[in-house]
Amino acid sequence: MHQRVNRQVRLKSRPSGIPQAEHFEIVEAPVPDPSNGQVLVRNIYLSVDPAMRGWVSAVANYSEPVALGAVMRSLAVGRVEESRSSDFHPGEYVTGMFGWQDYAVVDAETIEREVGGSGLPISTSLGVLGLNGLTAYFALLEIGQPKAGETVVVSTAAGAVGSCVGQIAKIKGCRTVGIAGGPDKVRVCREEFRYDSAVDYRADDFESALDAACPEGVDVYFDNTAGPISDSVMRRLAVGARMVICGTASIASWDPPPQGPRVERHLLVKRARMQGFLIFDHVQRSPDALRELESWVRNGQIRYREDILDGIEQAPGSIAGLYRGENLGKRLIRIAPDVLPRDPFPTQT
Repeated sequence: MHQRVNRQVRLKSRPSGIPQAEHFEIVEAPVPDPSNGQVLVRNIYLSVDPAMRGWVSAVANYSEPVALGAVMRSLAVGRVEESRSSDFHPGEYVTGMFGWQDYAVVDAETIEREVGGSGLPISTSLGVLGLNGLTAYFALLEIGQPKAGETVVVSTAAGAVGSCVGQIAKIKGCRTVGIAGGPDKVRVCREEFRYDSAVDYRADDFESALDAACPEGVDVYFDNTAGPISDSVMRRLAVGARMVICGTASIASWDPPPQGPRVERHLLVKRARMQGFLIFDHVQRSPDALRELESWVRNGQIRYREDILDGIEQAPGSIAGLYRGENLGKRLIRIAPDVLPRDPFPTQT
């Protein structure tokens, strides 16, 4: 037991903007033993999420910043190795906030849930059947309130959250428009995620393409970027539009605050609504949402992509890669063999 080594990715220095590889270090530590009420988990997949930028920032946001020298906060899915809790048993697969490390000792009550019983890959518990899928589900349906026939526009439309938003909007009978960066992602939006239209924000004809895609204006805007993309969408809001603020990926730093067009006139004249969303407000209701998401994945109404990096040494630079748009779909780091059979029908990369 004590021969095993626990590789941990720790926060070495605090970034002022997007965290880079040099802000982290990989340290070897002994594998701890669980105490009463605790569980030892061997992590298999680590999650990489845009929100991690806020978690390591010196400016506190909705969560306490990760301390310098601490293991990087992260969702993970892994296998129970040892348990001193009657709720979990060795060999079960579980997900929770286990951190960027090989092994985690956690209190049993902090484990989010057991996974793997559905026959779908355990990796989905970190993406389409995890925080990303739940974010898409609650943010779109509760705040966006899409109605059949309305036009729903999604930024970072090929990403882990955006791709799910677009497909849920289709399930609800909406016309969907995806905004993505580059021809490959635009093609994936149309062909795999079945957006009615997809536009490339990097292209010279972005503004005219957005006009052509939204001839009746925008009823729901699911905003993952802020910045110039959102400024363009704002000008096209329809009367009574709803804006869901889910992320601000295009803004490198909020100190000093970026200058940009003001939103108030658009909201006033179009009687539009703009509301922020955090998944933590909705966790109590996640079991029902997960059941519905799982059924949509099974019947092919929701497709998903995974961008899997191999080896814990990929972790330090993985957040910066997200912000450069390197990933197509949910970014994960695989640090141990995935021993459950991977499901044949979702699109994997």
